[in-house]
Amino acid sequence: MVEKTFLADNADQAMMIFGAYDANISLIEDRFGVRIFNRDGVVVVSGEEGGVSRAQATLEYLKKLAALGEDVTLQKTEYVMNMVADGEQGELDSFEKGCICITSKGKPIKAKTVGQKKYVDKITSNTVVFGVGPAGTGKTFLAVAMAVAALRRREVARIILTRPAVEAGERLGYLPGDLQSKIDPYLRPLYDALFEMMGPEGYARNVEKGIIEIAPLAYMRGRTLDDSFIILDEAQNTTPEQMKMFLTRLGVSSKAVVTGDITQTDLPHGVESGLVQALKILEGVEEIAIHRFTEKDVVRHRLVQRIILAYEKHQKDRSEREKHYAKKTFRRKNEGGRPQ
Repeated sequence: MVEKTFLADNADQAMMIFGAYDANISLIEDRFGVRIFNRDGVVVVSGEEGGVSRAQATLEYLKKLAALGEDVTLQKTEYVMNMVADGEQGELDSFEKGCICITSKGKPIKAKTVGQKKYVDKITSNTVVFGVGPAGTGKTFLAVAMAVAALRRREVARIILTRPAVEAGERLGYLPGDLQSKIDPYLRPLYDALFEMMGPEGYARNVEKGIIEIAPLAYMRGRTLDDSFIILDEAQNTTPEQMKMFLTRLGVSSKAVVTGDITQTDLPHGVESGLVQALKILEGVEEIAIHRFTEKDVVRHRLVQRIILAYEKHQKDRSEREKHYAKKTFRRKNEGGRPQ
């Protein structure tokens, strides 16, 4: 049993680190098997040496967040604990540096995880970037933030956002209204992100001027997109032909970001995803970068991360069962018998 001490700069900072009703501390205690208590104004961490060291490293980084004025939420506490537990605390300093852009309400947009920071850096230094990973990792939101920042710096003249209008269990023809009304629900996440960055008035003004364009992927055919920041969202729902068509639209002084989650494809059974194919074909091509998010980068409700892990475990177990059955069937056939 060992003990180590931790000092906050002041009482307010200590309250931020501990969280409401000491919720952050309870999370750290449960994760690392330690006890954390206040002894005459000094925070003491006690337990087995490994757990105490990890708990103290977590507290020290939460102190850095508090000193920067960041909200020390349960979600951030859990993220820091995961990084410390995996021995990756050395990377934590990088993602808190730098603001991507400011929203219409004056809120700074920053990368919230190390994975998000690496994604932003790849967008900055490459012409085409594929952002692939589970829901809630900020793939689309950060791409839109980077596009708005590039527009404000006059690095591009317009922003073009597109998605494939693939029907996920519903038929477009049965929806009410004209074509625009039918496709709007598919494009709503892109509208939402732009509204937050620019405000409804700023968005409407830029659309009217032709500076911002949001359209289904089919509308991209036959065009050459110069001086543009182009985002293809939900790219797992493209066919190989659509993906090739999109990538070859890229014009002079343009940048493209392709986002998608290859585990959530709505294409008909047996149709290969254009995103999956492109990841294989374009790996290692100069000026093209691929960034793969993990469940650690989920910035939605903490439960989303657990849901993703549960589904991944289910898929892995299913694959193992199928492999086992295939081997058993092959062996029995070779022995002249029949599978049970």
